[in-house]
Amino acid sequence: MTAPETILRTSQLYKEFRVSGRQDPFVAVDRVDLEVPAGRTLAIVGESGSGKTTVTRMMLGLLEPTAGTIELNGRDLAQLTTREMFEQRRQMQVVFQDPFSSMNPRLRVADIVAEPLVTHEVALRGRRGRRERDERVVELLTSVGLDADDRTRYPHEFSGGQRQRISIARALALRPKLIILDEPTSALDVSVQSQVLDLLGSLQDEYGLSYVFVSHNLAVVRRLADQVAVMRSGAVVESGPVHQVFDEPESDYTRTLLGAVLEPDPRRSRRRRRAAA
Repeated sequence: MTAPETILRTSQLYKEFRVSGRQDPFVAVDRVDLEVPAGRTLAIVGESGSGKTTVTRMMLGLLEPTAGTIELNGRDLAQLTTREMFEQRRQMQVVFQDPFSSMNPRLRVADIVAEPLVTHEVALRGRRGRRERDERVVELLTSVGLDADDRTRYPHEFSGGQRQRISIARALALRPKLIILDEPTSALDVSVQSQVLDLLGSLQDEYGLSYVFVSHNLAVVRRLADQVAVMRSGAVVESGPVHQVFDEPESDYTRTLLGAVLEPDPRRSRRRRRAAA
């Protein structure tokens, strides 16, 4: 079987910050190598402060690496002009942990979902453009399980799970190849988490999307991801297929993380604790 192409790759990615009153810089990300196969999901896991959010912020171009490279579709992002980077952003979108904080509360859902189309001048101007844009918004809302009439409402009128669906619809607007999911289910209750994960899985199959999934919830990672990278203190301590890393972890740190996962079956819980000891 032919291996899938790599849509995103980081090589020796390194990020340090200067801290006031400290002589040596703080190393947030330390020589991280990652690959995201096309149409697959790479999960990045680790405790708070492990560096996973800093990695994704560099992927999105919100932080500049101190050293190392990030390639999207084989192109080094650091070598792109401002215009070229703007074009590349159409291929990579993001869904944040708190959907409400990423939405303008004064805008209706139709304007929120259509915002990327306007920013990147995808839609035509004038009356015809507004009609096409509205049709695209309806298509996007329907694809994430919402109703066409929802486009006239405001964010505060929706539940947390519905707002996350709106965020996903907005991320799909430009038909990207890669979506970075930053703890997209952590603010949702368990039943709604399951619905959003099912939605993400079906959208990946339908559109051939690639995901970078940042999470501390290992049960969610096992369900959604194909590959996983475990980070600690800015470095990747273990990576590989999810089933391999979770079922036969090589790192003591990975075993500790897995041992902390709540297990409804007491016998499996005891076996996991013994394995982590």
